Amino acid sequence: MTQVKVLFVCLGNICRSPLAEGIFRHKVKERGLEEVFKIDSCGTADFHIGEKPDSRSVANAKKNGILYSHRGRQLKKFDFNDFDYILPMDDSNIDNVEQLKPEGATAAVIKMRDFDEEGVGQDVPDPYYGGENGFQLVFEILERSTENLLNKLVEKHHLA
Repeated sequence: MTQVKVLFVCLGNICRSPLAEGIFRHKVKERGLEEVFKIDSCGTADFHIGEKPDSRSVANAKKNGILYSHRGRQLKKFDFNDFDYILPMDDSNIDNVEQLKPEGATAAVIKMRDFDEEGVGQDVPDPYYGGENGFQLVFEILERSTENLLNKLVEKHHLA
């Protein structure tokens, strides 16, 4: 069986991208599609390699019924051929991803909120320097975006 490989990307890989990974994993599991997907997240910067996700993000996710864990890692050139879809959270992340993208890379790079009908083309805001409301807003954005992403991938790859 062919796997659909999805990589979520933000700056430090402790707030947005591991949360997107956790929410997406939850949705995939609910549909019984765990064997069909390879899911991971990473950051474009090396600030938090090996670290756990931001505790505020984990607490907010738990409040919303999502449990997840991850260890921060940085985007590498091999990711562009190991993954089918690379989903940066904002324009700055897209610029960083495109700079690292090697010649002949096969992964499609698509902005995360291109799957959010309430904010197509907008950034997923970085909640790191904000309060609880920022983490809840990011959760809601990623909840919508990952649901629509999953629906599109199920349809495109004939998984249902």
